[in-house]
Amino acid sequence: MTQQEHDLIVGRFFEALAWLKESRQIRGIKTFTDRYGINRRSLRRLQVTPGTNDFKAAWLTFLVRDFGINAGWLLTGEGRMHD
Repeated sequence: MTQQEHDLIVGRFFEALAWLKESRQIRGIKTFTDRYGINRRSLRRLQVTPGTNDFKAAWLTFLVRDFGINAGWLLTGEGRMHD
C-alpha cells in the first residue's frame, strides 16, 4: 500500500466517524475511543497528521461490524459509505 492509499483510507475513516456523529450514532470521538479502548491522543494526532503510523486496521472493523459502514468504501472509496 502506498502512503497516498493509506492517507485516503484514514481520511475515509474520519469521514465515517463524522457521519456517525452527525447521524447521532455516536456522540463524538470520545464515545468511539472509550467504547473500543483507543487512545484518544493517538486518534487526534492521526486526524491532524494522517501519515503517522498510529492507524490500526482493527478500527475499520469496528466501523464495519458495529455501524454498517461499507468495507469496500473504506478501503477503496468505491460505492456508498453505508447501506
